Amino acid sequence: MARERDPLPIGAPILPFLLLLILYLSALGSVEVPLASPTPRPPLIIPLHFNHANSSRAKAGSRRLNNFDSRRYLQEEHASLPNAHMRLYDNLLTNGYYTTKIGIGTPPQQFALIVDSGSTVTYVPCSTCEQCGNHQDPRFQPDKSSSYQPVKCNPDCSCDSEHNQCVYERQYAEMSSSSGVLGNDLITFGPESDLKPQRAVFGCENSETGDLYSQHADGIMGLGRGQLSIVDQLVEKGVIDDAFSLCYGGMDIGGGAMVLGRIDPPTGMVWSRSDPVRSPYYNIELKEIQVAGKALKLDPKVFDSRHGTVLDSGTTYAYLPEHAFVAFRDAVIDQLHSLKQVPGPDPNYKDICFAGASRYVNELSDSFPDVEMVFGNGQKILLSPENYLFKHSKVEGAYCLGVFQNGKDPTTLLGGIIVRNTLVTYDRQNEKIGFWKTNCSELWERLRVDGAPATAPSPPPSTTNSTTVVAPALPPLPGEIEIGMITFDMSINVTYKTLKPHLPEIAKYIAKELDIDVHQVEMVNATSKGNYTLIRWAIWPAGSNKFMSNATAMEIINRLTEHRVQLPESLGSYQLLEWNVAPPSNRSWWHQHLVGVFVGILVLVVLSLSALLAWSIWRKRANGPGIYRPVSAPVPEQELQPI
Repeated sequence: MARERDPLPIGAPILPFLLLLILYLSALGSVEVPLASPTPRPPLIIPLHFNHANSSRAKAGSRRLNNFDSRRYLQEEHASLPNAHMRLYDNLLTNGYYTTKIGIGTPPQQFALIVDSGSTVTYVPCSTCEQCGNHQDPRFQPDKSSSYQPVKCNPDCSCDSEHNQCVYERQYAEMSSSSGVLGNDLITFGPESDLKPQRAVFGCENSETGDLYSQHADGIMGLGRGQLSIVDQLVEKGVIDDAFSLCYGGMDIGGGAMVLGRIDPPTGMVWSRSDPVRSPYYNIELKEIQVAGKALKLDPKVFDSRHGTVLDSGTTYAYLPEHAFVAFRDAVIDQLHSLKQVPGPDPNYKDICFAGASRYVNELSDSFPDVEMVFGNGQKILLSPENYLFKHSKVEGAYCLGVFQNGKDPTTLLGGIIVRNTLVTYDRQNEKIGFWKTNCSELWERLRVDGAPATAPSPPPSTTNSTTVVAPALPPLPGEIEIGMITFDMSINVTYKTLKPHLPEIAKYIAKELDIDVHQVEMVNATSKGNYTLIRWAIWPAGSNKFMSNATAMEIINRLTEHRVQLPESLGSYQLLEWNVAPPSNRSWWHQHLVGVFVGILVLVVLSLSALLAWSIWRKRANGPGIYRPVSAPVPEQELQPI
């Protein structure tokens, strides 16, 4: 299980900045990590030195401010720029990250990339790579793309003079690295995207180490601030507005949505200022954390040290400065009256875990306290337990804190766990970041159908001066329609060969957790996708009914989206990708009468066998058991008797 990935890059080796770094380190002294336990979780220490594009805070801020007016002009000229709607895959518990799929080249070569707001380069393994791991998809082959162009040496890049090509190098705090050459090619954003393929510069890896080498995902999609950022490149071309949004799925379900470009913010979205000059990373003005309605006794400045409070989609968990972490940990533990502390799932880490809670995510608030983050403008957002806990992988009903101490680094780093089931909009043009609690796995359907999440139900208005956002329920199905079938797609992290013998067993688990008959569950199809399997299931009305009521359908859908279906650990974890309903006409005569036909055939077989057996016995009795026949006597023709 991936613990964390600090994607904040250490800078390129430029002599003037190295001299500044040496002077800074000399003044600072050596950086040591205090050992709170014999085997502490590795802290995430944000680097002191940044890449070439962000080599100084003032320069990064000035570059953006200089381009601000021209970008605003472009956005006014193109008032209805298209968006790239893209599905997210994977989850934090199993993978430690979320990925999206893009195509590179002509024809497009497909890749699964980690969406990373802390990185500024998009890169994939190259066919020439001498040290790259085995990832989800084949490596990029430049010679098989008719639109590929190498980026020739120029003053804005580090250069391999021997081959006259720009190169890149990125190092990360967890001691992994990526390096290679820069290329220019068409990027395809998926079939649901309104944005046509666009040319962009990306990295073609020739070497990778550490977690980058061993991860399942192919590479990184850089969403940070910088010349090589995919967002900056698309904005500079004037094809999208200067904004993007991410929506990560829940504790177990995973999946979600991403939009490159602007969306209409839903009613109730909570905003925090994000100052591009304050830090090269996406920051927010966090002033206070409340646990069970009580504010932690901390100086607000604790969240504003060094880089401030950084929001990083490529980091798995959350990391607080020492004093803030201790106060948060103690406040949460103080509220856990009915739970028992248990060892963590990995003996190499001293995780803080508790058993005795419900295995259903929507019931965790009965055992764990709510947490609220308060921003500088007085607005606040509710963090439900799934936003600061991760599920214990070995003890059912046990959960562990997903918030850790960030060593001696005073920066507050908020990873993906904090924004589960939260639509996060990075409005770079207006220098603010918005948060809106919702069901991210289900939100994808709204984005795909409606083009924006604004059609989703708004959370109830707050009763206080500050704004607390509550996750809305799923929308009711329209009218009193007749529903003949519910289908849902499930991605299971097990190969199809391993999974195939267990499909009937999985159908039983689905039926049990959805409180329906197993005959209502049918596997429509299954597709093998490398190390995981995509399965489409259908739920039919009970018995010979042609349709199910809205209430019954909504109950089934609610149980699905709440991840009520629990599979044995041996079958791996799964993600609910999407669900749909169909009218009765989509159900064939065979499916409508499946049970009746089966019973009828069974009755006919039993009656036929009984009649055949009775007739055989009668013939044997008719011939008589002891009739004497001479050897020479003629034998009359007889029918062959059944044995």
